[in-house]
Amino acid sequence: MYPHHREREQPIFSARAHVFQIDPNTKRNWIPASKHAVTVSFFYDGNRNVYRIISVGGTKAIINCTITPSMTFTRTSQKFGQWADSRANTVYGLGFATEQQLHQFSERFKEVKEAARLAREKSQDKMELANTALSIAAPQDLSDELQSPPVMCVNGPEDKMFRSQSADITLSSEKERIKKMLSEGSICEMNLEAELFTLQDSNSKLVAALHEANNNVEQWKKQLVAYQEETERLRDQVTDLEAHGGHGPSDTLKDELTRSLEELEALLKAKDEEIHILQHKKEEYHEMEQEREEAIHRLQEMEMRNLELERRVQNVEQNLSASLEERDRTESEVQRAIEILDVKIFDLNDLRQSLVKLIDK
Repeated sequence: MYPHHREREQPIFSARAHVFQIDPNTKRNWIPASKHAVTVSFFYDGNRNVYRIISVGGTKAIINCTITPSMTFTRTSQKFGQWADSRANTVYGLGFATEQQLHQFSERFKEVKEAARLAREKSQDKMELANTALSIAAPQDLSDELQSPPVMCVNGPEDKMFRSQSADITLSSEKERIKKMLSEGSICEMNLEAELFTLQDSNSKLVAALHEANNNVEQWKKQLVAYQEETERLRDQVTDLEAHGGHGPSDTLKDELTRSLEELEALLKAKDEEIHILQHKKEEYHEMEQEREEAIHRLQEMEMRNLELERRVQNVEQNLSASLEERDRTESEVQRAIEILDVKIFDLNDLRQSLVKLIDK
């Protein structure tokens, strides 16, 4: 009746996509909801028995949509699909990297929508059965309440029973508060996981760029050395030509050499700028690495906090079970005391009748 585990909102399926929302003014144009591809996940809420689509970008929720049987996911192109959320009064659009990812998301949307329909029908059946049971049981409960005799109470056990009920209410409120804390911790953990995924994506891109740059740096250095040697050689030739002071064809050759020298100097300047840019990217890579390590550390702290909260919930559930057992035992003692009092009252009544008969004689 009181399990030692708690029902949490569990992820069912996740995909990476660019998220868009329809323009509320024109109802035609798409507005990007994320600057880059984010994680879009199907979740199942066991407490409320509902299915949701959730996507988190940074510290805010981009999509928080409860799936209903009336929703339909429409594929408008090979890599783009959309659906309407009447509760949020908007239309969401998803752009995938491949057609296969769009197909997988569309199929999972159909499955989850069918599961939501079955869950709603099951919930409605339970409500109808509960209403029927209440309508049947109400007259009987009322008659039992009218016909039942007043219950005699013993101050000691009754006071103990009231104290156990008060402790039960306190433990229940503490349990609800810890469950709320756990749900908030789950949202923070999901935000950190999304941030970590983004950092890892950027990290992989920077690592690939750095590897490519490192492979090209040596080649560029050799080219720079060759360009510098060619520049020196051309300068020497220009100097020789100026020293001889020739005219005609020598002037033409001098102009050509001058242009070649200027081109080589411009190329050297461009290569220096590229090297400077690569050094700047290398510094950014180190900063991203530090941010990734900090995100991992925060995620580990959040996991430890969740474990501690789960342990506290288990302790509260154990205390609640012990309190319920104590209350049942107290109720048994009260019932036993009432039975003993009934016997004593019956004996006193017999004694009274015997005394009355004796007095009459």
